[in-house]
Amino acid sequence: MRRILAAQLADAWGTADNCDVLGLGYATPWLGCFSGARRVIAAMPGGQGAEPWVTANRNRTVLVDDRALPFAAGLFDRILLVHALEEADDPQALLNEASRLLSPSGRLIIVSAARGGLWARNEATPFGHGRPFSRRQMEGLIRSSGLEPRAWSQALYVPPWRAMLPFSDGIEQVGRLLFPGTAGLLLMEAGRLTYARPKLRGARSVIAPVPALNPASTRASSAQGPALSVPATTSDLAQSGKPLYVGQSCTD
Repeated sequence: MRRILAAQLADAWGTADNCDVLGLGYATPWLGCFSGARRVIAAMPGGQGAEPWVTANRNRTVLVDDRALPFAAGLFDRILLVHALEEADDPQALLNEASRLLSPSGRLIIVSAARGGLWARNEATPFGHGRPFSRRQMEGLIRSSGLEPRAWSQALYVPPWRAMLPFSDGIEQVGRLLFPGTAGLLLMEAGRLTYARPKLRGARSVIAPVPALNPASTRASSAQGPALSVPATTSDLAQSGKPLYVGQSCTD
């Protein structure tokens, strides 16, 4: 299961070069994948408890209140939530806090047990506890937090039976094509809305020298009409079967 999810995260963010990364919930098994990150911190909500990470070096784990995370706004370029929403008393409050911590160009990925999957029905696994989510439910939470879904994917098609785990690679390929509703994990990437200024119809560009500190330049610019803000990203990217796209470097 860890290897399958690690492959999905690598496709989305690579090694998160020059990024500040925060893991929320049970994210520690995958935070080591971001070897190019500038800083990596694991925050574990009080209801779940905390464990030391990284064991070989300094501890980078902090026990937090998921309704008031102890970090400055806009601090992290990448935020990974793994089994965090399912266990939260107030999933919307937790996601609002994650949105507050996200930098203007940052992105977050939510990893949750899928409501229709087989793993959510097996109480012998961590997936069988807490609150699983459907894609529509997760999209609603994301938009309510001021973010916009960018892409989504599914994983863990292998049934929760130990005898089937050696065949997980083949089952993943077949399940993705033939049995999409049986996936155990739902992954959704989100980011902030970006805005673009559209060109007004009928407007013509005029290039002419303007003297410095000429008050007329202000009147000329205002005559073109008010600027309009239009969302440049929509939920059209969150279509069935669309994989998480490869992330960009945080150096911009």
